[in-house]
Amino acid sequence: MSAAFTPQSEFLRVLAQRGFIHQCSDFPGVDAKAKAGELIAYIGFDCTAASLHIGSLVQIMMLRWLQKSGGKPVPLMGGGTTRVGDPSGKDEGRQLLSIEKIDENKAGIKQVFSKFLNFGDGKTDAVMPDNAEWLTTLNYIEFLRDVGRHFSVNRMLSMDSVKMRLDREHELSFIEFNYMCLQAYDFVELNKRYGCVAQMGGSDQWGNIVTGIDLGRRMGAPQLYAVTSPLLTTASGAKMGKTAAGAVWLNADMLSVYDYWQYWRNTEDADTGRFLKLFTELPMDEIARLDALGGAEINEAKKILANEATAMVHGRAAAEAAAETSRKTFEEGALATSLPSVPLAGAELAAGLGVLTAFVKAGLVASTGEARRQVKAGGLRVNDEVVGDERGSLGGGDVKEGVIKLSFGRKKHVLLKVE
Repeated sequence: MSAAFTPQSEFLRVLAQRGFIHQCSDFPGVDAKAKAGELIAYIGFDCTAASLHIGSLVQIMMLRWLQKSGGKPVPLMGGGTTRVGDPSGKDEGRQLLSIEKIDENKAGIKQVFSKFLNFGDGKTDAVMPDNAEWLTTLNYIEFLRDVGRHFSVNRMLSMDSVKMRLDREHELSFIEFNYMCLQAYDFVELNKRYGCVAQMGGSDQWGNIVTGIDLGRRMGAPQLYAVTSPLLTTASGAKMGKTAAGAVWLNADMLSVYDYWQYWRNTEDADTGRFLKLFTELPMDEIARLDALGGAEINEAKKILANEATAMVHGRAAAEAAAETSRKTFEEGALATSLPSVPLAGAELAAGLGVLTAFVKAGLVASTGEARRQVKAGGLRVNDEVVGDERGSLGGGDVKEGVIKLSFGRKKHVLLKVE
């Protein structure tokens, strides 16, 4: 945000203070709409998986702050655009999904938003349209004549999402090339249907969003606006939302509450204050106090971050239970039966379960080869005892209180629950 511009609206003030803003097409224009309680803004979410992961959490929080400050959030489901695939940030085309799979993914994503936004018919209540409503009924010739004529191929070729693929000589299909046209048309259609005047998104969407603004101007829409957030990486340069074990999903059926809590607890020291601003609603003075903690005390700030971020997605009770499980596991060394668990047939155990296979079955490692390497490094434990023999197996004698505790390093634990 320009140092010369001071927001008058609560919405832009909160976003600026907490680090959400990367670019805005017109700060005074967005600020005036927000201050007057007239800011209706959308963010599109394609249905490429059965859940969103924390890489989408910045955008979700922007919608939440919009609603809390008197605006109307519109999370747009990309039931139509998912059939095409967004080329932004991709070296290869996305695998095209069946309509049934897209609908299944959409249902999973909807669960996330029910935790963050209030839906209804009121002025600030969120609505969740699906762009399949209008994109799947378009007549191709009419779309080319009425909408397509406003797009410059020269400009489309200069867009980062297209240019990157062409510069690297990676194939860009015609269907993907059309994606920015459909996204721009979404903006115009949402303005007609819901009065949306702003589109928000990650900074990699800037080109697509301003293309929508230009299309709106050419098709007689009122002034439209763009607001983008920075693409987040951790202090060590890792991409948010990804870990060695996979994506950090927001749905509990795809990632346990305990593992979600642990992700935030394991935040790097240098990221703690920044993440408290972005992913919690703690007051700024409290965040400043926590961010100033040093030494071992920073761990208390990380626990608060984990509690608040987890409560936002899974509820306060689930967050406190995860915190208690962690305390028992790490501070008391107790067997916390609320750790993530995987069922194990008694017959399989009686036949002799190879220790390497057990760790793969628990999902702690991807392969027996990786498990073997971790054994040599001393990184795997069974019931808190270091595994020293890669050829060993588990048996009935390893069962404690109906489970076998497997650990990878100090912070990853899974219980094999014998049935």
